[in-house]
Amino acid sequence: MIRRLLLIAAAALAAVAGHAAAQPQAASAPPTGAPLAKTFRWAFVAAETGFDPVKISDLYSRYVTTHLFEALVRYDYLARPFKVRPEAAAAMPEVSEDFRTYTFRIRPGVYFQDDPAFKGQRRELVAQDFAYAIKRFFDPANASPSYSDMNDQGFVGLDELRQQAISKKTPFDYDKPVEGLRALDRYTLQVKLKSPRPRLLYTLADSSLYGAVAREVVEHYGSEISAHPVGTGPFRLASWRRSSQIVLERNPGYHEAFYDAEPNADDAEGQALLQRFKGRRLPMIDRVELSIIEESQPRWLAFLNREIDLISVPLEFANQAAPNGKLAPNLAKRGIRMQRVVNPDRTLYYFNMEDPVVGGYTPEKVALRRAIRLATDVPREIAGVRRGQAIPAQSMVAPATFGYDPNYKTENSDYNVPRAKALLDMYGYVDRNGDGWREMPDGSPLVIQYATSPDSLSRQFDELWKKNMDAIGVRIEIKPAQWPENLKAARAGQLMVWQLGYTASSPDVQDAMQLLYGPASGGQNLGRFKNARFDEIYERMQSIGDGPERLALLDEANRIATALAPHKYNVHRIVTDLTQPWVIGYRRPFFVSRFWQYLDIDDSLRGAR
Repeated sequence: MIRRLLLIAAAALAAVAGHAAAQPQAASAPPTGAPLAKTFRWAFVAAETGFDPVKISDLYSRYVTTHLFEALVRYDYLARPFKVRPEAAAAMPEVSEDFRTYTFRIRPGVYFQDDPAFKGQRRELVAQDFAYAIKRFFDPANASPSYSDMNDQGFVGLDELRQQAISKKTPFDYDKPVEGLRALDRYTLQVKLKSPRPRLLYTLADSSLYGAVAREVVEHYGSEISAHPVGTGPFRLASWRRSSQIVLERNPGYHEAFYDAEPNADDAEGQALLQRFKGRRLPMIDRVELSIIEESQPRWLAFLNREIDLISVPLEFANQAAPNGKLAPNLAKRGIRMQRVVNPDRTLYYFNMEDPVVGGYTPEKVALRRAIRLATDVPREIAGVRRGQAIPAQSMVAPATFGYDPNYKTENSDYNVPRAKALLDMYGYVDRNGDGWREMPDGSPLVIQYATSPDSLSRQFDELWKKNMDAIGVRIEIKPAQWPENLKAARAGQLMVWQLGYTASSPDVQDAMQLLYGPASGGQNLGRFKNARFDEIYERMQSIGDGPERLALLDEANRIATALAPHKYNVHRIVTDLTQPWVIGYRRPFFVSRFWQYLDIDDSLRGAR
């Protein structure tokens, strides 16, 4: 599943005095005379939604939860393209030859952070905590956006337990044993699946969603659990002001963990980082301060003024920061470092397939969507709004994920206004009353409602979208709202068209395909696309290993998406990260955005001017 919803542009700058949420543990200043904590300061471009793993899908909340919770396995921080290693598990799992049974042994001596829910007792992590955490995704009361992804894994008996709760209108029975998810003893978890899942570990490596959760904590805090995350990870939530500031501190009860990684032998950067930090106790920093700065200019100025330590350069300032793709001399003189990569993502806008205007599968509805797609001027978007910081996307497949081919070409990327106009004319979308705007084939008004956010960068995308639609005589209404409100409306099927960015959270394409998988409608499939053949392909691809058959199926899935046009894939973004000279050890992670514990801060450089 795509686990990281990235908005193309965030909402307007949130007031610093945003309404207060529960503060689980107030951050405290160090005693007088004590050394200052090593603090990493960063700014989100959009507000978080909460910190209960079963309730979140946005990137910004998950940046936090991935550092609070621990998964059974994890991605190696330095390995490229990727490598899965044990985390809470003592070793890699035992896996049956048919990829249907996985047996994990949990490391003894790992404890949850102290919390009132434990009534003064230290609470050790056990196998049952992972079983409980996974079961929570199946509880209908949680309405988890990640339920479809967990259900896709095919845990024997688990979805039947969910359906029983739904049909009988009774609470989900967490105590009822299920064959597919069993704690064989205190430290052994066995997973049994209905069908082979060769890539199950890619899903379970995501600690932002699938880390261990203690049942006592969930039951203690009830509806307030999103404000009280309690994990075994390297950090704990110290304070939280919604949409304003999030502070994390080193978890004082964090188990022994030391810097170790397995970069490729020819990876000079990775080998240098390993040599520098190998054996260091993690985390190496004490505190993380996150602010929400949705507008690009104040976020850029905050970095230039040394108020934040890391920034992905806003598009408006790309040429100023990295002219011709090279770090600007004035920034280099300050000791600022640059990393520049093609991100494993794709930006897209989706059509609500249940909407009476743009949805549906009849020829005229497909024609409308394809015409809008043909009228989308991606070259102008890249050269203009994106300042060259992107490459055209041909399909749902992101760079660095299975099946990506830089030479692949589809009709999705065509920009052709005459063809778009001819298609609309052919299917009856014509201007009947002479006002310059096309009507629906039945003569009713044709108005495309385009959801967006009320910040300056979004307005640039909005203006381009309006020019694109004006060029083919289609009227649009721009409907701005804050990111969390748009996400809520999207899940409820209330948006007609919304533009988003999706970053891959695993090296597999299955995540991207879930955006079009029928059973995921209302979850990851925000557009509610349904196609029986696509669903068959999705399910078959889940069960087989990587190889020619899987690639052939992926090609067919791409052809279905191109033909029916439920999405328009725009670009893969080029990300330019800048770090202040005192930030040591940063390397942009692929797939899982956990990196804070691998950073060091040299405060002697922070103080230097």
